[in-house]
Formats: sequence, C-alpha cells, structure tokens
Amino acid sequence: MEFNEYQEAAKRTLYGNEQVLTNCALGLAGETGQVVDLVKNYTFKGKSLNRDELIHEMGDVLWYLSQVAEWADIPFDEVAKTNIETLNKRYPHGFIIEN
Repeated sequence: MEFNEYQEAAKRTLYGNEQVLTNCALGLAGETGQVVDLVKNYTFKGKSLNRDELIHEMGDVLWYLSQVAEWADIPFDEVAKTNIETLNKRYPHGFIIEN
C-alpha cells in the first residue's frame, strides 16, 4: 500500500472539528506511549514482545501521523520521501559507528 493511499483510506475514519489537529497530536503521543510501554516491558521486565500487539499499536501511531499530515494538507508520500532524503544526506553511506 502506498502512503497516500493509506492516508486517504484512513481519513474515512477521522472524526473532526476545529480541534482535530490537537486531537490527532494528543492521540499520536498516547499511542506512541503504548509502543514505548511494550518495548519497555520487553526490555526491562522480561515480558515477551507480542508481535500482533506491537503491529496494532504501530498502526495506531501511523493513523494519527497520517491524519496530522492530512490536516496540514501534506501528502503522506511527501513526508516519507523527505525523511528518506534527510537520512541519505545525514548518512550517505548508511549508519556507521566510528571508533
């Protein structure tokens, strides 16, 4: 699935009013926190990392992120493309740990 295609499909479930940006930003923070909790519990509490739960929470993060872009009239493909361009400039040979 292409990013813009996802963004358009996700928009169908957006409930919006004048505070949609705030709702999406707060939702993004909350869902990101749930991803962080899964990783924290795996890393520090010895719990198993439930792949299905991780996929679900990452999907929620993706939804909120796509809708912030939607609100700002930014194609989601542009967000992804710009990020890859930034990474390529920052790490032209990939990420290398220097001694």
